[in-house]
Amino acid sequence: MRLCDYLDKGVSIDPDAPCLTTGPGADPGADPGADRWTATYAEVRELSSRISAALAARGVAPGERVAVISANDPRAFTCVFGISRAGAVWCPVNPRNEAAENRELLELAGCVAVVYQAAYAGLVERIRPDLPQLTTLVSLDDDTHGVSGALGWSAFLAAGAGREADLPAVDDLAMVVGTGGTTGRPKGVELTGTNLETMSAITLMSYPFEGRPVYLALAPLTHAAGVLCFPVLALGGEVVVMRTPEVGSFLEHVEAHRVTHTFLPPTLVYMVLAHPDLERRDLSSLQCLWYGAAPMSAARLEEAIERIGPVLGQLFGQTEAPMMISTLAPREHFRADGTLARERLSSAGRPAPLVTVQIMGEDGALLARGERGEIVVRSSLVMAGYHRDPEATAAASAHGWHHTGDIGYLDDDGYLFIVDRAKDMVITGGFNVYSTEVEQALMQHPAVQDCAVIGLPDEKWGERVTAVVQLRGGSEVPGANLAAFVKERIGPVKAPKQVEVWPDLPRSKVGKVLKAEIKASLLG
Repeated sequence: MRLCDYLDKGVSIDPDAPCLTTGPGADPGADPGADRWTATYAEVRELSSRISAALAARGVAPGERVAVISANDPRAFTCVFGISRAGAVWCPVNPRNEAAENRELLELAGCVAVVYQAAYAGLVERIRPDLPQLTTLVSLDDDTHGVSGALGWSAFLAAGAGREADLPAVDDLAMVVGTGGTTGRPKGVELTGTNLETMSAITLMSYPFEGRPVYLALAPLTHAAGVLCFPVLALGGEVVVMRTPEVGSFLEHVEAHRVTHTFLPPTLVYMVLAHPDLERRDLSSLQCLWYGAAPMSAARLEEAIERIGPVLGQLFGQTEAPMMISTLAPREHFRADGTLARERLSSAGRPAPLVTVQIMGEDGALLARGERGEIVVRSSLVMAGYHRDPEATAAASAHGWHHTGDIGYLDDDGYLFIVDRAKDMVITGGFNVYSTEVEQALMQHPAVQDCAVIGLPDEKWGERVTAVVQLRGGSEVPGANLAAFVKERIGPVKAPKQVEVWPDLPRSKVGKVLKAEIKASLLG
């Protein structure tokens, strides 16, 4: 399926059903006093056809790359379907990245067109001189906001009048997604229509969907929140777009829109649990609150199940194998007798139905159940490769398996446990200490809101286990007490020898704690 086919499937179910919804100000033609703006499936499809025709009129050919630089916005997301309908390839760009990183991604992907939101006109103007291949620049409203050579929205759409709007793609490539920009030049992950169809099929197989879903997108649509829209659209569901990721507003949206499905990274789940409005909001409509993109504290997960409801659903994936390497549906958090299966709360669930997962040693041999090694994958979920980087592609697929870079093991019941990222393991005094194990112990302390564990150089130990902790509001706990708390639970070797308490932790645009920034700060 092409990306636009998910939209068209929703049209076939009910063209007059709500497709994209957001608050006031999302559409330039909307009443600024309105509490809600909604476009139907028929309206979104018609606009996507006009976008497709306009791209073709500007000379964007099937197979060429088109970037969208925007915060969460229904018109920007409609461009994704227009790009697909033109046979072109979507390049999602997070506008909060540094300009240099976005310029490198657009250059790597070979983007010929950029659609941008007004707030990011300055970013586009800064990077465009270094990207001579960009032939089309389009503002999402009629003001180009100072970007030379750009088209306003109405002028752009008018250019496509009378042209063919549904063009065949030259191959199965659907997206080129940037990854790895924090550790050097970004890689471009090539995701195909087959990859996303596999992901969508697994989603619909593995999680509860009763009736027509209402999906709330708080996290960036350029990341996990965006691709999770596709299975929702295939069911004719409504996508409610939050333009500002604010936790209090998130709770209001769930109640007001009777949201059935949503996705939050663990750090935002923790913020929901700490929010004073949680207990007074009606969240009974929720069928599945997906969590993933980073390890989740088992203690906080148990709290979330108790306070939000038995609707938490885990997913584990990565850009190269989107979202659904393994799954843990809400019901799988419980045993058959209805009691909480605490032993599973630290797992990433079982390998998804269309995915084979194994554990591999450093020599390429597959390991037995219970043995720790690198998590490797075979599936039509796995990317086509890294764009214009055959060496990285070959390394990621050595021995005929996709290498995730995560260390883990499979237990006797087939549950996958992720021990750590290979690069985050701390070797102290000759022992391997997995940072996630220390973080799980720290998160059991009632005063800890969030934390990160890293290794710092140490003359005696080689590396010393170092924890940086964010406390819950109003809490005061000495670092030595937190170290002792961990020591009681997992022993002296794994207990942090240094504990720093910070008011907040640096996070990426999708809520992941940035350990590289923490380490750089502590090293000075």
